[in-house]
Amino acid sequence: MRQFVVVGHDAPTTPDFPLDDLPSAAGRLDVLCRCVNSALFLSHGIRDARIHLVLADEYTVTFDGATARHLHPDERTTAARIRTALDSREDAIGHMPAEPSPGVELRRMGFEGTLDRVGGTLVSLHEDGDPLPASEPPADPTFVLSDHNDFTSDERELLAERADSRVRVGPERLHADHTITVAHNWLDTDGCREY
Repeated sequence: MRQFVVVGHDAPTTPDFPLDDLPSAAGRLDVLCRCVNSALFLSHGIRDARIHLVLADEYTVTFDGATARHLHPDERTTAARIRTALDSREDAIGHMPAEPSPGVELRRMGFEGTLDRVGGTLVSLHEDGDPLPASEPPADPTFVLSDHNDFTSDERELLAERADSRVRVGPERLHADHTITVAHNWLDTDGCREY
C-alpha cells in the first residue's frame, strides 16, 4: 500500500472556511487538496493508496482510495470533504477516528501520532535528500512531505530519527502535489526501469 503523509502547517482545524477562497482564507488548503488528487486519482480511476493530511499538528484527515466514494478530482470537492471531516471532529475520541464519509477519516492526532500509526517504509521527500534514481523503491512506502512551508525543526528532528531514507525527486524544487506524482511514477516504473 502506498501512503503519503502531508503536513499542512497553516491548514484550518475548524470547518469555518469558505470553499471559494481556499488559497488565502483557508490556510492554503488548496495545496493539500491538490495533494489528495495527485495521491489518489488516475485518468478514469482511483489508486489503491492512502493520503494523510496533518492539519496544524492537531488533526489528521485520511483519504483511502480503496474505499472512497463520490470523490471528484477538483479542489472544491476535496475541500468540502475536509470541511465535513472537521465538522465531525467531536466524534473523534482519542485516537478513534470519526468517519464522516466512505473512505475519509479524521483523527485527533498530529504529526508524530500519525507517523506512529501509518507504518511502512518511511521515506522523507525533501530537496536536500539523495537523488530518487539512486534509491531502490521500497515495497511498502510511506512518503512524508510538507506543504508550501518547510518542515519545522521539531518535524525535521523527528524525521531524522524515524525515516528509513531521505530522497529528492529532481534537481528543482517542486510543488508538493507534483512531488507526489513523481513518486508515483517512480514506483509505477520500478525506479524508472520499466515502462
